Amino acid sequence: MTVAAVVAAMTPARRFLAFDFGTRRTGVASGNRLLAQATPLKTVVAEGDARFEAIAALVREWQPDALVVGVPRHPDGADHEMTRRARRFARQLHGRFGLPVHEVDERYSTTEALAGGARDADAAAAAILLEQFLRSLGR
Repeated sequence: MTVAAVVAAMTPARRFLAFDFGTRRTGVASGNRLLAQATPLKTVVAEGDARFEAIAALVREWQPDALVVGVPRHPDGADHEMTRRARRFARQLHGRFGLPVHEVDERYSTTEALAGGARDADAAAAAILLEQFLRSLGR
C-alpha cells in the first residue's frame, strides 16, 4: 500500500453526496462534515443506466469522499421491498464509483421535506437524511 493510500484510509471523509432513492426519482444532496450541513441539489428522474450516468456527472462535479443512501423501513423498523432496493442501489453505487457508501434510516425524511414546504421534496429529503448522518458523526 502506498503512503498516499494509507493517508487516504486514515483521513475521515469530508464531502458527501446523499441519495433519497426511489424507483423513478432519486433526490440528491451535497454536504460536508465541517459544517454538518447539507444542500438539496436536484432530483434525478431516470432509471437504470440513465440514472447512473446522471449520478456519475454529479460525482465528477462534486467529488465526494463518500456517499450516503437513505434506506426506508416500516415505522416499526422492519424491512420491506424498498429497503432491499435501496440497499441494492447502495451496493451499485459502491461498485460503480468505488467510494464508501453509508446507509442511514430515512423514515419520514420525505414527510419532513413536504411539511417544510420544499419545492423539490426528493432533494430536500436527501438533504435531511444527510444532515442526520452528519450529526451522527459528531465534529
